[in-house]
Amino acid sequence: MPSNYRSFRKSVPWLILFLETVFIILFYFLFPHYNDFITNISYTDFQDVNIMVIFGFGFFLAFLKRYSFSSTGFNLLIIVLGVQCSILMEGLLFPKETKERDPKIITMAAVSMTAVAISSGAVLGKTNPLQLIVMTVVEIIIFHVSRWINKQFLQIQDNISMKHVHLFGAYFGLAVSSRFSEPSPRSEKNASTPKSDLLSMLGTLFLWVFWPSFNSVLADRDKTKAIYNTYFALAVSAVTAFTLSVLTTKDGKFRMTHVHSAALAGGVTVCYTAESIDYPWIAMILGLLASVITILGSFCLQRCLNPALKIHDASGVHFTFGLPGLLGAVAQVVLSVIKKWTVSPSLGYMVMIYISDFCLTISVALITGFITGLILNFKLLKIIPVSQYFEDQFYWEVSFRVKLTM
Repeated sequence: MPSNYRSFRKSVPWLILFLETVFIILFYFLFPHYNDFITNISYTDFQDVNIMVIFGFGFFLAFLKRYSFSSTGFNLLIIVLGVQCSILMEGLLFPKETKERDPKIITMAAVSMTAVAISSGAVLGKTNPLQLIVMTVVEIIIFHVSRWINKQFLQIQDNISMKHVHLFGAYFGLAVSSRFSEPSPRSEKNASTPKSDLLSMLGTLFLWVFWPSFNSVLADRDKTKAIYNTYFALAVSAVTAFTLSVLTTKDGKFRMTHVHSAALAGGVTVCYTAESIDYPWIAMILGLLASVITILGSFCLQRCLNPALKIHDASGVHFTFGLPGLLGAVAQVVLSVIKKWTVSPSLGYMVMIYISDFCLTISVALITGFITGLILNFKLLKIIPVSQYFEDQFYWEVSFRVKLTM
């Protein structure tokens, strides 16, 4: 290892050991009836979600040419730590509900890690493992506290509050990213190669294939309808991504980054309404709109909003997950109004509750994300100099005989 690289031997292992010790102690007291806890689990649901968050997001973020080791490796580290923390937070904040749905708790914990995976994409290449671990623990705690607030004060159901995972992850990550120095626009490391783009597209394909299972896990009643509607939305968003990619490039060719982001937009948007949509054409329209705002948003945000706010969104989580998530939240309100227009006497109250729900989620994500970003920039956490952004050699043993440019 070159002499100008800092060693994390005195910090990262001890932080991980400390967290694991705390987790083991808390598991001992919170889950005494282990035999009841492990019965009747739907392994298919858990397997699909687990593949999404570990394999899908791991490769989805592996588009930087000199940061593929860290993208996949650190993703695994924060997921396995975060799942344990998420289960503990469920036990602490929702003890009654945890006992009632023990077979599903580990699957929902994996679902909640989607927020962390999305947030890590916003700060991709700019944080060290110490900062990522701290961010993961803080974000999971705050996400569940946000769900608890929604449940206690707005009477929001657990499965609905969990559907905010994309919104929370995107805006928490953007707020954290705003506290990090921007990389030089001329940096050669902040770029991809055809091989790294192919790895990232592989992650997109895995996310795309398993997204119907993800949305069905969050469905409270009709899981079959959720699977169908999610697939229709994903299919249309993928088709629209190819169409708009050709129409918006100068030479009329497909651009991998467009397909990489917009193909998933339909699944994010329809997450809120997957089980309540009664006609496939509605899901298809949502998929089309989601893909449109993703591709058009990538132009507007990267050229106008992000520079003005001094936010470097490393992997485009705002237009990949944030904007489609907002569209999904609005669609939930609109479809609820249409469906209950003549049968619900308290329709206005219900609409205000829904709007307050996702506004509160975004506000908590932005405020706590900004504070977390300030914490992560303490010298104690070994801040990375801008010159060392997007660099695997800072953390991993890499043979100098192997070209890192892939």
